[in-house]
Formats: sequence, structure tokens, C-alpha cells
Amino acid sequence: MQRKLTVILSADVVGYSSLMERDEAGTLARLKENRVAVFDPQVASHGGRQFKLMGDGALVEFGSVVAAVNCALAIQAATEAAEGLRYRIGINLGEVIIEGDDIYGEGVNVAARIQALAPVGGVALSKMVRDNVDGKMPCAFEDMGEHSVKNIERPVHVFSARAAGNEMETIKVDAPRKLSVCVLPFSNMSDDPQQEYFSDGISEDIITDLSKVSALFLIARHTAFQFKGKSIDVPQIARQLKVSHVLEGSVRKAGGRVRITAQLIDGATGGHVWAER
Repeated sequence: MQRKLTVILSADVVGYSSLMERDEAGTLARLKENRVAVFDPQVASHGGRQFKLMGDGALVEFGSVVAAVNCALAIQAATEAAEGLRYRIGINLGEVIIEGDDIYGEGVNVAARIQALAPVGGVALSKMVRDNVDGKMPCAFEDMGEHSVKNIERPVHVFSARAAGNEMETIKVDAPRKLSVCVLPFSNMSDDPQQEYFSDGISEDIITDLSKVSALFLIARHTAFQFKGKSIDVPQIARQLKVSHVLEGSVRKAGGRVRITAQLIDGATGGHVWAER
């Protein structure tokens, strides 16, 4: 097992599940065409090495941060010109573990989390990447702030990048409804499995009360409860359901006492907007 510092690019097709649901054969054909005509040639020409393909996603290693950012911008420009699939791309510089031809570790995980924060058709960078390319290439940056992301202990400072002179993309694919919420089933934190009905009832009551707010679009109970008991990636759920926020929480009941904890989460960033007990 070997450790080293390297640049990881994580790319993922926007709205791939929805596209596959509408036209499986056509979407797969467009993905293969994009990889042959755009993605793979750009990676090769910029000295990258693809070490993992995951359906619509790819992980690529680079020896240079400048090469990685140039490659990402070239992929996005070529993909946009072809008016086909759209990518989100994230780039991180970090320590990884080398095992055969595969790469693991926090450096890879952070790249994947940054990718989820990238704008549609855009490129997101960790602060370390931004600092290393600043002044070395015609590139403009927008500070997206610090984000708490899944399974990473410290907040990640993220920047979006674009080729200098290009206006930031304003069109969003599968953009969430302005004020929209999915109330996920609250977790039963009690020792008694029979309290599952109680925690489900709390979730249903919240959905019922919020549905009375006319300015708010609310995901129906049946749709929200399909995520019950599953490992949750909030930004992915928000994109899938096209909502701006997700409400999740837990219920702990012991004797005559009940504690309910709730968190309102920004669907785009995964950051906490509000939390209360």
C-alpha cells in the first residue's frame, strides 16, 4: 500500500437517473458518444489517467493541478457546444492510497463531494487547487464558501472556476422549485421497535401541517417514505426530487418523555440551514 499527494478529478452526468428513466437506450448512446468524442480524448491529451468508471461518473488522476483544471474546462466547453449531456466536475488535491491500479482515501472522497457542489456544466475546486492554479492560467474564480460534506470531518472551502472572459452559466438543468421541501421519515432512536409507528406519525403530522402553507411546494408522503431506512445522500435526493431543501430528524421516546430533533438542509450544498430540539 502506497500513499502519495495527487490531483483527483471527479465527473458526474447531471440528472442521469431521470434521463435513463425517460430514454434508457438514447441516454446510454449519448454517454458513450460523449466519452469517445469528448471526455476520453480530453483526459488523454491533458495527461490524465482514468482509474474508475461508475456508470455515468468517472474518477481521473492528474499529476498537475493546471492540467486537471484545463481538462475540466475543456470537457465542459466541448460538452456544452455539443448540446448533449451536462457534467458536474470537482477537483481536489490531496493525499490518497494507491492499491494496484485503483486509488482510495480522503483525497478521492473530497473530490466526489466537491463535484456534487459544482454548478450544472461547471467546475468546482477545493481551496488548495484554486491556490495552486491562481495566476498560472486564464481562469476566473467564484468563492462558494465553506461546506460541511458527508463523511468529511472538516468543512471544505470550495471555489467554482471558469475560463476568463466567459460569463457564468445561468441556465440550470433540473433546477429545484424555489420553495420546496421533502420531509424524510424521522428515525426511531428508541430501543422499542414498536415506536416506529410513533416516529412515522410525527413525520406525517409535519407533512400535513406544511402542506397547508400555500407558498411551499411539498413532496408527498408516499414519495418521501421511499427513502425510509436507506442510507441518505441529501444533495442527491434533492436533485432527484427537484427540491430546494430537505427536512430530516429523529424521535426518541422513553417513558412519558419525547425528544424530537429536526434539521433543515440546503439541497444544493448539503449544509445545515436550521436545526432544533
